[in-house]
Amino acid sequence: MLETIVQGVLLGGLYTLFALGQSLMFGVMRLTNTAQGDFIILGAFAVIVGVSLTGDAMPWLVALAVLPVAFGFGYALQRYVLNGTLGKDPLPSLVVTFGLSIVIQNLLLELFSADPRAIETGGLNTQGIALGDAMSLGVLPLVVLAIAVVATGALQWLFARTALGRSFRAVSDDREIAELMGLNAKKVYALAAAIAFVLIAIAGALQGMRTTVSPSDGPLLLLFAFEAVIIGGMGSFWGTLAGAMILGITQQIGFRLDPGWGIWFGHIVFLVVLVLRPQGLFPKTRG
Repeated sequence: MLETIVQGVLLGGLYTLFALGQSLMFGVMRLTNTAQGDFIILGAFAVIVGVSLTGDAMPWLVALAVLPVAFGFGYALQRYVLNGTLGKDPLPSLVVTFGLSIVIQNLLLELFSADPRAIETGGLNTQGIALGDAMSLGVLPLVVLAIAVVATGALQWLFARTALGRSFRAVSDDREIAELMGLNAKKVYALAAAIAFVLIAIAGALQGMRTTVSPSDGPLLLLFAFEAVIIGGMGSFWGTLAGAMILGITQQIGFRLDPGWGIWFGHIVFLVVLVLRPQGLFPKTRG
């Protein structure tokens, strides 16, 4: 059982990275990005292309090189496309991001076919650290967990301790008042999306290193991200981390009981939380 919980925590680290960008965009802009999973897969394929061009010896350098591209892409997408969908009615943003999801899936299918692909890590994804005779922890999952915790802490620090974070909180609380105080809400939203897309690119790169990816994987990753955010609490970064851990542990318990039950167990926990505590277990805090 201890091994099951530990493996669930490691899986939760990956789910945290899937969900942090979603949590950030909702927390600042009240925008639910239904193309989140497909953007993660797009990030993975961007690294795969970069590795194929530069050689298998530099996957981490390629992943780092993709991050500024993701920042610029996220800024431009929000500034010139998604900002026009924001308002009291959430339907326009849902429709636009759903359309982007379809476009990304079909574009990747056209370019790469439906064949699964992976990012070569030089065997890192198969290396483990033995803890006694009965337990072994994968090196790559530990790296993913460490990155997830650091990213969560960095986002919380950014929101709580920096001028940019205060701008994010201001436009989130009351856009009109923030603009009267001199903030350009559209630029602030674009910066939030740019940071979210850096997180999306990190998640995509690590997913491609951990396992194979294919153009049709996006909706499932979106579901995991959405469940983690809902369980933890919309817009709460530490809540997102906790929700992802709960989801990962629950799935691992289900897999332990029966190989076909893992994903289903996660869905059950999500539905229970949604019914009994729709605001999430750890609602948004600003401290």
